Amino acid sequence: MTVRTLAAAALLALAAGCSSNTGPAAPGPPALVLDEHADGTTVRVAPGTVIRVELHSTYWSPAAGDSPRTLRPTATATTPAPSCRPGGGCGQVTAGFLAAAPGTARLSAHRTTCGEALACPPGQRAFTATVTVG
Repeated sequence: MTVRTLAAAALLALAAGCSSNTGPAAPGPPALVLDEHADGTTVRVAPGTVIRVELHSTYWSPAAGDSPRTLRPTATATTPAPSCRPGGGCGQVTAGFLAAAPGTARLSAHRTTCGEALACPPGQRAFTATVTVG
């Protein structure tokens, strides 16, 4: 086989692998994103709603819920910002939950440091939000 024939065969195989008749992707479940601005709030969501708590400092603990039957934890991640100086805490801590059953759950996270060797003032040490599923 020539190089040209091999290249043509590779392109045909690639095109066949990319072809699909499955139609448009189905939309995912509705999502709600809570961040520091949602501290102290109460939100109401429908069962099946995905909730993400995104806190904008890597000094935060991942948010945790007090009722896993109501809000089922799905995933947590800490994503440092690539251009942050060491000890800066730049980045994000994310925790995901699925509104699994009717009820009320409290989400909370905490931190003691707001920067390198900088203690957080009392009003910036905790995050809480109440989620009512129904």
